[in-house]
Amino acid sequence: MSRISIFALFVTIFFIGGLAEISAQNAKVLAEAQRLTGDRFTVTGRTPLGANVYGVKRASREMMAAIDRGLTDLFAIARRNGYRAKLNYFDYSIYIGNADRQRNAAGEYSPDIAVGTAQYAGTVYDHGGYMYVAGMIVANNPCSFMIGEHTRDYKRVSDVVRFEGEHLILYHNDRRRYMSTRDHSQGGGHPILQ
Repeated sequence: MSRISIFALFVTIFFIGGLAEISAQNAKVLAEAQRLTGDRFTVTGRTPLGANVYGVKRASREMMAAIDRGLTDLFAIARRNGYRAKLNYFDYSIYIGNADRQRNAAGEYSPDIAVGTAQYAGTVYDHGGYMYVAGMIVANNPCSFMIGEHTRDYKRVSDVVRFEGEHLILYHNDRRRYMSTRDHSQGGGHPILQ
């Protein structure tokens, strides 16, 4: 076998092995997203700019565009803060789950997802073992988070995408700052990055 053939075989094996690792990693993230919400994310797609989207149903054009706007804003603010890692749309996977409520306590449109309270138990957010979230991180690597399905107020979608993405940008660029802002149970909120 020639050196070129051996090299080509090695590259092919390495590439296929890498794809298998990525596929296994994505399967773990999918399983976690489904565990957190009880939803089955059976529809996949990409936003016009290349972010991965997983949903219980096909996302609207407005939803996809709002995700891209949120990521665009996130990348701009990350660059202004000197961060360089994970500034590509294809780095991100967004899970769009069924909203467990459509309105917040004030009666405002707020399609949020109910999740276990964990470190928020006993706080104002605790509704008897669960709390409502606009978005939440599913995995730091690969960069994955979840939001609720919206049928209007797409600016809110863009804001939630940007805010959840802040945690991931910090995880990959500034671990100390990430550790101090990774959850809001001790106070603090969004935006983290100015």
